[in-house]
Amino acid sequence: MEDRIIAFVERHWRRTFWLMFAGTIIYMLIYKWPAIRVLGLGDTDDNMRLAQVQAWLNGQGWFDLRQHKLDPPAGASIHWTRIVDLPIAVLLFLSRQVTDNFTSLRFATTVAPMLAFGATLWALILASRRLIAPLAYPLAFAMLLCAQTAMFMWFPLRVDHHGWQLAMLMLALAGLADPVGKRGGVTVAAATVVSLGIGLELLPSMAMAGAATVLRWIWDRAEADRMRGYALVLAGGSALIFAGFASTDNRLAVCDAFSPVYLTAMLLAGALLFALSYARVESRVLRLALAGVAAGAVAGVYAGAFPQCLGRPEHLSPELEKLWFSHVREVRPLHTKAWRDAMNIAALPVFGALGAIVAAWRARGQATAPAWATIALLSVFSTACMFWQSRYGPQAQMLGVFGATALAWPIMSRLLNAKSSIVRVLGPTAAFLAVSGLGVEYVTTHWPKSEKPAKKKAVDRSVRCPRIAYLRELGAFKPTVILTHVDLGPRLIAMTGHSAIAGPYHRNQQAILDVHHAFREKSPEVAHDVMKRHGATMLLVCPGMAETTLYDKGGFYRQLMKDQVPSWLERVELPANSPYRLWKLVN
Repeated sequence: MEDRIIAFVERHWRRTFWLMFAGTIIYMLIYKWPAIRVLGLGDTDDNMRLAQVQAWLNGQGWFDLRQHKLDPPAGASIHWTRIVDLPIAVLLFLSRQVTDNFTSLRFATTVAPMLAFGATLWALILASRRLIAPLAYPLAFAMLLCAQTAMFMWFPLRVDHHGWQLAMLMLALAGLADPVGKRGGVTVAAATVVSLGIGLELLPSMAMAGAATVLRWIWDRAEADRMRGYALVLAGGSALIFAGFASTDNRLAVCDAFSPVYLTAMLLAGALLFALSYARVESRVLRLALAGVAAGAVAGVYAGAFPQCLGRPEHLSPELEKLWFSHVREVRPLHTKAWRDAMNIAALPVFGALGAIVAAWRARGQATAPAWATIALLSVFSTACMFWQSRYGPQAQMLGVFGATALAWPIMSRLLNAKSSIVRVLGPTAAFLAVSGLGVEYVTTHWPKSEKPAKKKAVDRSVRCPRIAYLRELGAFKPTVILTHVDLGPRLIAMTGHSAIAGPYHRNQQAILDVHHAFREKSPEVAHDVMKRHGATMLLVCPGMAETTLYDKGGFYRQLMKDQVPSWLERVELPANSPYRLWKLVN
């Protein structure tokens, strides 16, 4: 019986993929059902993504990515593209043919992220079979399930772009591990251009994957087909992505999205690498020199033509950096999180990085050595970057799956063949718990906790702010522009007909500062001026939101909390259980 199961798993891995996928989405649906039922999009980007899709389906232009319900009438420039909008829009359009709008929204936002998970799982199976062993992919799948920070990106309602970017990175790894050179190069390049078309977050990792492809050609001229396929798709795919998806704003020389800046670099890099792939150069040193000249040419053109993009791509003002950006959770270092959360996030990446280094050493001289060397480099890079910005956590965990699997696979195989039944049962379990990070999570979960009642109360109040039941109460009022918290803006515009002044997007800089000035400054006239300039007729606050801790203690927001209301505002009554306080502008 056991031999039959092993034979089935090894031979019928495609069928096993569907079993794994189905089992995972069933768990996801059960786990997230309470939130699905009420369309509980918990992240600001998820709400903004849904607002963007709805605006497009309601007639907004394909290349118009401005959110006109933020800072109307001109709208806020959003640096995204329609790539991630497409599956959501298709699901929305199809489901609207058979059901009501609210059910369609729940259906589309539930299914779309799981499609990205399916692509990730498929690429994971391919890569683990190629790199570790044909039977290792179930273990890699189990490791992935332990990567909770990464898995969260594919759960229902997580319609932001990060899940698809992680899927593209996993696809690039599968391409690096592909023994068929040309197909592998095409796969890496396709994943790269789609990922960069979605957003620039994975640009360093994708650049490393491309560099690894070039290094393989430098070491072995027989890898020319791999580099040629990579170069051709890198240039051609970049042109297609730019032509088909770059928004009107992104067709300018901006640094924070796939614009002419990065298109120029991709076209030049693709052309030079394509030409080099035909060079009949036998010397590795000379091939290295030629690749260095090509890299220098690309860097020189980039720096000379677009010097504004040599610094930070967001181009934040010092004031915005201080008041807002430095407080964004995902851009803060890992050590700023609670120690339990930090350890749980870091455990798998650390074990994975170590495992990838060991695997790369063991693979030296073998066909899989270049891929393992790249994965080791990416794992170490992503793990280190978590201590700069915690948003690298999902990427580091996903990459850690390969190294952790490679570390556990030979150990577990030996333990499963041990003579002692106790060793066969407890040994593999202990090895898996240690390498996957579950052992660390068990320790941190059962470590004695002490939580102050006052802090718990604040969190409990904060989670009520985005609930749709309360937002619907605001829908009873005539649609207007509302001055409210920056982090509440996306949820407000996605769930109601109202508009907001600002959302947490760096291109929305002046509007973000206006909101912070309105609530932080002691003089109520600052808020009055902000409302007048932006055409806002209502002011909405939700006491207990995390953002309110950034407002000065003596500022206008604190005055409102003490019922020190200026004469130009009039209180609007809401149901007694509402978490909000609402006022309307009277003069």
